[in-house]
Amino acid sequence: MTTSKPVDCKQEAGVFMPVVNREKCEGKAECVAVCPYNVFEMGILPSQERAALSFVGRLKGTAHGWKQAFPIHAETCRACAECIASCPEKAITLKRVAVA
Repeated sequence: MTTSKPVDCKQEAGVFMPVVNREKCEGKAECVAVCPYNVFEMGILPSQERAALSFVGRLKGTAHGWKQAFPIHAETCRACAECIASCPEKAITLKRVAVA
């Protein structure tokens, strides 16, 4: 799904990538709904990643069925920050990609 308002893209695709904080994400899918570049998909956090979470992170994960957002098409991100603004848990940040 895309946003209905014009998107103010800050960068070309691939300069920044979204990073989801696994301790905070509750899988509400707001980022999926607003991203104009289909960067995110919802999925289930793998069990090997669950073990690294704090006690509170594991409680939240269990409560939400381990459903979380995954930036599977991070290379298409243009840093519009719609995902950051829409995330109720403030679980998303943008990280500059290292240039080779």
